[in-house]
Amino acid sequence: MELLRAFLVGGMICVIGQLLLSLTKLTPARILVGFVISGVILTALGFYEPLIEFGGAGASVPLTGFGYTLAKGVEKAVAEKGWLGIFTGGFTAAAAGIAAAIFFGYLFALLCRPKVRK
Repeated sequence: MELLRAFLVGGMICVIGQLLLSLTKLTPARILVGFVISGVILTALGFYEPLIEFGGAGASVPLTGFGYTLAKGVEKAVAEKGWLGIFTGGFTAAAAGIAAAIFFGYLFALLCRPKVRK
């Protein structure tokens, strides 16, 4: 049942992204940034935590989950360090994911040869 809930939540997030691509003139980059910002806003309003509890990885893996991670990191850092946490919390919370993305991106760039399209 957990897999089904993750599939439904993640699928709905993807459907929203596809609808934004198909029905608007927004660029993919703006949609991606919008997803991160919406994750932060939904976390601040208290709506994203129940979605993560229900959908698990279906809610935490997409870019809205990255916004959730940033917001939770800032919230925790502000509680511990005060106003300085606004600037450091997001970096601290997302550091492992960003480092993994850079490492594996570099690794695959070394292992795979790009093909030039004609």
